[in-house]
Amino acid sequence: MADTLLLVFACCATAHWIAAAVLSLYARYQSQYLCIAWVDGLFAAGLTLCALFSEYISAGQPALIHPVMMVFLVVTCFLQSIYPLSIPMPGFLQMGRMIKYALPAIILITLYGLVLLFGGKWIDLYSFQDVISNLFTFDLLLRFAFLVLAVYYVLNILLLPRLFAKKANVPRYMIGYCFALSVVCLYYIYITVSFSHTGLIVYVILFTLINMYLTFRTLETMAINLPKPVLETVVEEPSAEEVAKAEQEDFNEANLQRFQRIQYWMQNHVEAWTESTFNRSGLCEGVGYNRHLVLQSLRSQGFNNVHDYINSYRVEHLKRQIKRGRATTINDCLDSGFGTTKTARSCFARHEGIVLDDYLAQYSRTESE
Repeated sequence: MADTLLLVFACCATAHWIAAAVLSLYARYQSQYLCIAWVDGLFAAGLTLCALFSEYISAGQPALIHPVMMVFLVVTCFLQSIYPLSIPMPGFLQMGRMIKYALPAIILITLYGLVLLFGGKWIDLYSFQDVISNLFTFDLLLRFAFLVLAVYYVLNILLLPRLFAKKANVPRYMIGYCFALSVVCLYYIYITVSFSHTGLIVYVILFTLINMYLTFRTLETMAINLPKPVLETVVEEPSAEEVAKAEQEDFNEANLQRFQRIQYWMQNHVEAWTESTFNRSGLCEGVGYNRHLVLQSLRSQGFNNVHDYINSYRVEHLKRQIKRGRATTINDCLDSGFGTTKTARSCFARHEGIVLDDYLAQYSRTESE
């Protein structure tokens, strides 16, 4: 059990250290990632500390409502209830507000520490009969207070994003993330009340997976703003002889020549790819290359796959149609080759980093003015 705990704590700590390091880099340029970087760093430090004491933890006899677990519970729930909101609402995490929010936890932890410092002893509880027997002791009442406070923070994990979604641009995935996080925290409360080593391992793994999900969604948001490959106009199509010669002399030049032939075909066959049925097979048939060569050529110029390349043309075509006033509603966007309005919205957001409906509304306002 000691080796298993050490492995789980070490792996989860490493994941949080990496997340904290990456987000710290982003935080130098975007303040909303500062809090999540700090909190991931605190979780990484806590898991590292647990890894160092993994042998001691495995040797301990499971007890109910253990004081150390209670402190970790309240601190963890507090941290997790504040840092997701720092992404959509950086101004939410002001020092005065956070101290006020943390004050009940600070008072409880300080009070419990003073009780132990001045001769108080915690009661070891190994059954619910022990809990009933010591129900009205000061020690147990303080532990129940910890539990109530933890539940309060967990409720805030669930409710705060929904509350602030009415006043701020809180992403949808954040609401789903907070729901999953609150469920995991409730499971931690259960582990605290009735401790088991297996339950602790399951919690740490779930906790890490949930936090890594938020980290990757954060990185995805940043990736949307990365420079996209440019669709340059090809005035003259490279001949088949030029491509064949490049294939013998320079692999990269051959990919570039094939890509230019693909570009030339796309620019001169607008009527083909503005049909929603046009796909990878249609492109391969049009340019006369197999799937492998088409994909290889596109990736050499920075495109992820054939569908991404075709949709980039559709997005550019749609932008031109909107600017010319030929596409004024979301249904008009289907004329650019998208199969559904949902696909049009998702492709436009991925390629341009803005919402299609907002882009349409922007040009509608410009025309009315």
